[in-house]
Amino acid sequence: MKFIKPVFNFYLNSSIHVALAAYALTWITIMEFDISYDEHLLYFVFFATITGYNFVKFFGIAQFHHRSLTDRLKVIQIFSFFAFVALCYYGAQLQLKTLLVISVLGLITFLYAVPLIPKKIFIDPKKNLRAVGGLKIYLIAFVWTFTTVILPLVNNDVFITTDAIITCIQRFLYTMVLMLPFEIRDFNYDSIKLATIPQKIGIKKTKIIGVLLLMVFFFLDYFKDNLSGKSIMVMLIVTFITLLFLVFSSKTQSRYYSAFWVESLPVIWLTILLMLR
Repeated sequence: MKFIKPVFNFYLNSSIHVALAAYALTWITIMEFDISYDEHLLYFVFFATITGYNFVKFFGIAQFHHRSLTDRLKVIQIFSFFAFVALCYYGAQLQLKTLLVISVLGLITFLYAVPLIPKKIFIDPKKNLRAVGGLKIYLIAFVWTFTTVILPLVNNDVFITTDAIITCIQRFLYTMVLMLPFEIRDFNYDSIKLATIPQKIGIKKTKIIGVLLLMVFFFLDYFKDNLSGKSIMVMLIVTFITLLFLVFSSKTQSRYYSAFWVESLPVIWLTILLMLR
């Protein structure tokens, strides 16, 4: 049984779990717009998420401490390399216009980790987008929205309708809410210069903002042309479960509360949809 915990920690630390969340949200979009299962895009999103997240998390460590990397990090580096090879393979199967959107998202991810932009723009000497005060949550929500909503629509030649725009807004809000438990968890550890939402308005008000965002997320569904009782029921269940995880998040939450359970919510959402299909 001793091997279970290291394997589970590798599963989380190597970004496989967060990649499943991105995969699930992309599949949810595909189902919502009655698109055939797009294997190449879904697998691309999965492997691109692993590659992108591991690049952001470990770029600084690999750059400055290459010789002293632990065996665990070296294994994650090797795993990330194979994930990169897989994303290249599946990316080659996508449409050119999809790749153009991906190139923009890739550039944002690169600038998020690598210090290339002029120092005067930043409040932190790291000089990457991650260091810009107050930008992190919005930037990540933007990238996830384009990845999980726009990419499947573009790759399958689906016209961007009012429903698609509403779905983009919903996905942006939902991603922001999912990040709030992480920001609450890191309240005592994040640099004050990052100006996270809990740092600026406090944990209680952060939860209130999150609840309001979830209400908007849910009621936006009523403005869609393609609306059904089943979709409303699913949205209600997902909104309620997410609200519970937001309300019960704290600075002293367990190690796996956000890293596993909160990031499992998109998978739970997808599972509910597949069960009711």
